[in-house]
Amino acid sequence: MSTSSPPSRRSGLPLRARLATTVGGAAGRASRLAGRGDGSVIGGVIGLRLQPDLLSLLARGRQIVLVTGTNGKTTTTRLITAAIGTLGQQVASNAFGANMAAGLVSALARSPDATMAVLEVDEKYLPSVLEATGARVVTLLNLSRDQMDRAAEIWLLARRWRAALAAADCRVIANADDPLVAWAAGQARHVTWVAAGQRWHDDSWCCPNCGSHLRRDGEDWHCGECPNRRPPVSWVLAGEEVIGPTGRSRPLDLILPGRANRSNGVVALAVADVFGVGVTQALNAIGQVRSVAGRYTHVQRRGCDLRLLLAKNPAGWLEALDILVPAPVPVTLAVNAQVPDGRDTSWLWDVDYRRLRGRPVFVTGERRTDLAVRLEADEVAFRVVANIDEAVGAARRPAMEVIANYTAFQQIRALFGRTA
Repeated sequence: MSTSSPPSRRSGLPLRARLATTVGGAAGRASRLAGRGDGSVIGGVIGLRLQPDLLSLLARGRQIVLVTGTNGKTTTTRLITAAIGTLGQQVASNAFGANMAAGLVSALARSPDATMAVLEVDEKYLPSVLEATGARVVTLLNLSRDQMDRAAEIWLLARRWRAALAAADCRVIANADDPLVAWAAGQARHVTWVAAGQRWHDDSWCCPNCGSHLRRDGEDWHCGECPNRRPPVSWVLAGEEVIGPTGRSRPLDLILPGRANRSNGVVALAVADVFGVGVTQALNAIGQVRSVAGRYTHVQRRGCDLRLLLAKNPAGWLEALDILVPAPVPVTLAVNAQVPDGRDTSWLWDVDYRRLRGRPVFVTGERRTDLAVRLEADEVAFRVVANIDEAVGAARRPAMEVIANYTAFQQIRALFGRTA
């Protein structure tokens, strides 16, 4: 009896779609060989030009998880992928964070035989991607100010999410501690509420339902003028432990540092539970994740051990500053203001840099002057440098922390050949 492998999912695509994935894949490979990046965007751009509904075609027949929010998308996507990967099935994912339509197309096209996919999605594009993919699970992390010169106002985003989720038949995993997220998920048909925490409150003082002032008692919140309040939760992050729907508490042991990553971890456990992955099995898988697209990676540069941290907005900087190793280990801060970062750097004034006092601080990036003015206002001593190498040479220390926003972070990764 002859045996043959099942036909590839790609073979079921229309001819034009197969051509689009072939040409797009070749473009992505050429981009990687030319050292222009990982090719996770250009291939999808070309594929969509040849076949505009390519995302819908590639999503057919797959169980898809969408992950969105202002902070933590890439890390949570990586953790969910690790957890559901224990089922033994191939899982497609946009692991490097290319989270608009072109990046999603590239991710699915690279894994034509994957029956499951975990896809990070830009907040603005969640409604259209949900409609195109018919995702089984949508994961909502948080909403806060980001890229203020070009991104939609966060209340408008929450309104769009609410309308899209009310119309969809999917399971929503939502952070109940973020009032905007809770309101956006409030009319979805099937919701699993997670107490993942919300340390940054500056964007959620008002009720998204009626506009009145929200009242808080710890993580609990409610509106004093309307019935809007924090929903009852099934999963809870309690310090360094996670409490599941059964009420059992387990240690949440992650290699990835900080409370923000434990928040991402408990969300990943809730998603894995939808697919029947046991808690112990999922905990073991997410506990082995060491770095995410270069975040938290240690690299050597001229005898100095550098740890790379990404912080794109005030909420992200709050978390990055919290996980710095104690002084006197020096810190280099790098800020750009390119289109992916947002041109507006006024958000720097929302970050409390006073905790950097008492250690060597170096400032670099295209907008280092803006950052220098901000540090001066917080009475933080600093030195402006041209690049990381100058900082390493000036510090003359065996270790250094590096915090950078998006394009500055990518430039630093490129310096190390993206091995970081």
